[in-house]
Amino acid sequence: MPSKASSHVLTDHDEIQRWAEERKAKPAAVRSTENEGDIGIIRLDFPGYSAEDSLEEVSWDEWFDQFDDRNLALVVQEDTANGKPSNFNKLVSRDSVDDSEQSGRRSRAASSSTKKKSKSAAKRADSTNHSTNSGRTASRKSQESRSTQNKKAGRGKAA
Repeated sequence: MPSKASSHVLTDHDEIQRWAEERKAKPAAVRSTENEGDIGIIRLDFPGYSAEDSLEEVSWDEWFDQFDDRNLALVVQEDTANGKPSNFNKLVSRDSVDDSEQSGRRSRAASSSTKKKSKSAAKRADSTNHSTNSGRTASRKSQESRSTQNKKAGRGKAA
């Protein structure tokens, strides 16, 4: 069964604003990071999690201008593993995410296909991690065996 805690990528302004407003988050910029012509580093400011001294509220238009100018995407999580709404979000480069993962650019069929591919990728990664760990264990055992053989033959390091 897929985890409710899975994340997805948003690039559509309406979807991002809906996701943020459902969680009462407001668009913000990190103080003292602005440059001439831009508002600086953007963030979403959530009630109760605010770094009041470091964030300054900005308009959605300003936030989205910076979002698009920097070619960003927003990785979000709808719900935590226990089913509660999640505030998890991360701004990333659009270049770092697959086009099929970006909102506003996929159909339900593409979404379903992406989920199937993600499950396959997760299985492959799990299999790779398992075989990598198995390989490390075998390699470690081989080194221990050689070390024991060297000590028996008198080639071990002097104590």
